[in-house]
Amino acid sequence: MPSLKCAGIFDVDNLQQQLAELEARAAAPTFWNDQTKARATIDETNALRTVVEPYLKLAKQTEDLGVLIEMAEGESEGAQREQFVQEVAADFARVEALFRQFELQSLLGGKLDRNNAYMNLNAGAGGTEACDWASMLLRMYVRYAESHGFKVDFMEYTAGEEAGVKSCTLLISGPFAFGYLKSERGVHRLVRISPFDSNKRRHTSFAALDIVAEVDETIEIEVLDKDLRVDTYRSGGAGGQKVNKTDSAVRLTHLPTGIVVACQAERSQHANRNKAMKLLKAKLYELEMDKKRAEQEKHYSEKGDIAWGHQIRSYVLQPYQMVKDLRTEAETSQTQDVLDGDLDRFIEAYLKMRRGQAD
Repeated sequence: MPSLKCAGIFDVDNLQQQLAELEARAAAPTFWNDQTKARATIDETNALRTVVEPYLKLAKQTEDLGVLIEMAEGESEGAQREQFVQEVAADFARVEALFRQFELQSLLGGKLDRNNAYMNLNAGAGGTEACDWASMLLRMYVRYAESHGFKVDFMEYTAGEEAGVKSCTLLISGPFAFGYLKSERGVHRLVRISPFDSNKRRHTSFAALDIVAEVDETIEIEVLDKDLRVDTYRSGGAGGQKVNKTDSAVRLTHLPTGIVVACQAERSQHANRNKAMKLLKAKLYELEMDKKRAEQEKHYSEKGDIAWGHQIRSYVLQPYQMVKDLRTEAETSQTQDVLDGDLDRFIEAYLKMRRGQAD
């Protein structure tokens, strides 16, 4: 039976008390008088629930499993005992899965780990081949997000000239979205027989993934108008009646840092500018944090060039099947499962590695 010892890093009684105080504050008649503070309170409440409720659920199921084991031990040999044994095995598997999920979440202690995440995906050099690889990664991360209950919103999308995606930006919303996905920042390498090569030769493709946390109004990031270049353009689309015929898409360039962000998700230019500004502030905050961290794995230097020598993970489909993370040595031959969004083993290995480094 899994032990709850690792959960000792949480003072659950204290967290329950904090949660009760926040819920009482939210029930006050004047709660919404200050909407900024109200939203911050709701976010803090939701974040606490993501810790307290899984812990209580895990504790309850572990207790129930213990009772079921005692009942099975009290039965004499026969059909009734066998039924109890089968129920114990099934419940044990469920409790173990819940425990692993809770243990993984316990590794997320960063200041911004509970926040939503902006994901920016860019195809490397290689034309159609690289764009197709970027589209495979995009599908993989959308499936991962959806399977974990995260909401996915497209902010910007640029299709490849012949196939795939050249670049795109997503907002992935949900508790601890950034904490889980921050491990995916870097260059991803694919080796396969190219479907675009009539000679069926093996090709190597690269795509870069960038992850930054969404920051709220409580973190002040000053962006001066004189430091911005604002460009508007027509949003792309599949055509037909819904294609946007106005220059509502917005691209912001922060001149001092060279950071460029864009949003074309909304029909309103004002709404697109607001979303792009939030993304820009998130990137500026992350950049500032990188300057303060004396670590090798920095926001931009870790990603480096989208080419050989900078990849964090290799996906080999030919001549053998293997996905291997080059930082943690985690690997699997179940390549299709990974491309379908099964990334938990790699994310868990990365978070445990970082916890070990911190210790």
